[in-house]
Amino acid sequence: MDKTKYERIGKEIVSVIGEDNIESYTHCATRLRFSIKDRTKVADEEIEKIDEVKGVFFNAGQYQVILGTGTVNKVYAALKGSQPEDAKQANASSSVKEKGIKRAVRTLADIFIPIIPIIAATGLFLGLKGVLFNATVLSAAGMSIEDIPAYLQTLISVLTDTAFAFLPALICWSAFRNFGGMPIIGFVIGLMLVSPALPNAYAVADINSGVKPIMAFGFIPVVGYQGSVLTALVVGILGAKLEKKLRAKMPNALDLIFTPFLVLLVMMIAGLLVLGPLLHFIEAGLVTVVTQLIDAPLGIGGLLIGFLYPLAVITGMHHLFIMIETTLLANTGFNPLITLCAMYGFANAGVCLGITLKAKKRTVKVTGMSAALTQLLGVSEPALFGVVMRYSLKPLYVMIACSAIGGIVLSLLNVQANSYGLAVVLSPLMYIYEWSQLLAYMIVSVLIFAAAFIITSLFAVPKEVLVEE
Repeated sequence: MDKTKYERIGKEIVSVIGEDNIESYTHCATRLRFSIKDRTKVADEEIEKIDEVKGVFFNAGQYQVILGTGTVNKVYAALKGSQPEDAKQANASSSVKEKGIKRAVRTLADIFIPIIPIIAATGLFLGLKGVLFNATVLSAAGMSIEDIPAYLQTLISVLTDTAFAFLPALICWSAFRNFGGMPIIGFVIGLMLVSPALPNAYAVADINSGVKPIMAFGFIPVVGYQGSVLTALVVGILGAKLEKKLRAKMPNALDLIFTPFLVLLVMMIAGLLVLGPLLHFIEAGLVTVVTQLIDAPLGIGGLLIGFLYPLAVITGMHHLFIMIETTLLANTGFNPLITLCAMYGFANAGVCLGITLKAKKRTVKVTGMSAALTQLLGVSEPALFGVVMRYSLKPLYVMIACSAIGGIVLSLLNVQANSYGLAVVLSPLMYIYEWSQLLAYMIVSVLIFAAAFIITSLFAVPKEVLVEE
């Protein structure tokens, strides 16, 4: 598909919605999100006939057109390229209208979404490392870990450890980028939080390492903040805001040197001596609360998380889970939260496939099969909004129930991932580190998918899709 086709798709969407009906627009990983004046003027059927459109829905005052990963970026870029400058500026600020919790969640999404591909790739490397270094696999080949060359172990560690070792730098970079600061300044501030001159946070936490924090003024512990998501997030946001304020007041002749100088100095002191120690305490408390919920007796925590996560996706609140997962993984080495949330993807795919195979409506069959395959690869919006929720609430109820049941079973079995960012068909790679974990996860996943498919096929196929076109 060439650039001209992306431009045509964008123009057709705008034409159906009505250029005068659009206040502003932006995009996320899979959707174009339009703020519109009059919802009744938009013909959903006409939008869905446009090439590459996988579905539409209206939520929180936004008309959202599902295009899928990759395609949405190209259509959005084509639309921006064909607009005058004042319209571009309006679109860039479209999220300002969101307030309160929605705005906070959107901000978190904007910061963490650019990082997800790196974490996902790292998760895949961790899975492959689990296979390569697994004692059972090595013994089957007549080898042990000592037989693997040291250089190969080092190179693999570079692949699997770098992203998490410098996670604060990635988060600060993204926060500066999102809040209008210079990303390179944010990146350097993030590197300062994990400087090798500081005692390593993981070594300090290990009582057998003998590494202790440096005490500033006799009572402030100074350590590195490896894996400290909350510290990096707050430091990055405040640093970007400080930079913008300084640039507004700094004389032009001094701005190039002294603005970065002051931002780096102030945020280094604030991050290591004030915000870091305070936020690390809060972050540790958050990890404790989440782990206690997950470990609640009788699998209640798994039931609750499995039930709430689909609702979080519907409302856009699921981006909060990314920060919590990152924090869990960085602090404990494991991520049980993604395990309990993952059943949503299998349940959603099963429900979508059940509707698709039973449907007689041609557009549902075409869109549904594509959406089901996309969900199996980890992108859920086309299936969720384009098929599962489109005609009736019954499929949604089935999906949520299956997700909750999967959560409670996995919680009782104490299954937990060792990374994140890998969804549905790729997610088993997060459990290869232990065969019992992998086997339990795969069995439950297949059963949830099958249950969602069968129950939907028998009892929850919307009547609208059974009518031939």
